[in-house]
Amino acid sequence: MTNPTRIPDFELPGTSGKTFRLADYRGKLLVLYFYPKDNTPGCTTEGRDFSQLYPEFQALGCEVFGISRDSVKSHEGFKAKQGLAFELLSDAGETACQLFDVIKLKNLYGKQVRGIERSTFVIDGQGRVVQAWRGVKVPGHARAVLDFVKSLNP
Repeated sequence: MTNPTRIPDFELPGTSGKTFRLADYRGKLLVLYFYPKDNTPGCTTEGRDFSQLYPEFQALGCEVFGISRDSVKSHEGFKAKQGLAFELLSDAGETACQLFDVIKLKNLYGKQVRGIERSTFVIDGQGRVVQAWRGVKVPGHARAVLDFVKSLNP
């Protein structure tokens, strides 16, 4: 990305009683992945894939967070059921969704509905987006993100 976009600070409630603040991660790499809905097949696979690779992300000094519009309570159940190793963030008010422009009109059973376009962002230690994937297809995606993060750590 030739001119990385700086993301303004934002705050979201998360699982494990934690509150996420972007400013708390200055100096660290972050992966924020936006997904449509807890407990759906694609989102479950994506969460498991990131969870399986999470130790490798951490070894590179990179944190991973999943974000959707589901409630913290829904996230807690999803995280526990799937054994996810990282925290999930609730964006019911669409704060981060707006910052990252991931809300799109989608067709669902012939109706137009607003929903999250599956997207992933790598954010550097200065709070800038250095890589973005939009309209993500789940198979192999978490590995591709990990490979990109590795490329930042020669």
